[in-house]
Amino acid sequence: MAFNILLVDDSETMRAVIRRVVEMSGVPVDEFHEAGNGFEALDVLKDNWIDVILSDINMPEMGGMELLVEVKRNEVTGSIPVIFITTEASDAKMAEAKRLGVSGYIKKPFVPEGIKAVLLEVLEKAYDHKPISDAEIAEASDDDMDF
Repeated sequence: MAFNILLVDDSETMRAVIRRVVEMSGVPVDEFHEAGNGFEALDVLKDNWIDVILSDINMPEMGGMELLVEVKRNEVTGSIPVIFITTEASDAKMAEAKRLGVSGYIKKPFVPEGIKAVLLEVLEKAYDHKPISDAEIAEASDDDMDF
């Protein structure tokens, strides 16, 4: 099973880096969608099936925490797992995110193995508790793993 992933970050460069690292991690992806802030992410969610959201916290217009609240309060999107990828290190901010329903947290800077571990854990919990097999990961991976 391949997943549709929404990348939300105000930096286009960071979205490209996250996309490449997810590809390198071997997590099976069908489609990537991108947004520069929470408002854009909500628009993407209106028109696309999304399996997981990878979002920064600190963004202009609508940040990740506000996006998390909007996603979780909506009946249609409420079950979509949200993972924060951020430089935010505040224990209070992370406790608040947990209270609001964040599914995972990846601290920048990150490595493919870290993203893979968190993504697989979150996806397995969210979708039937069925582990993603190494064969599925190998099938979805490219031979080209260099930046």
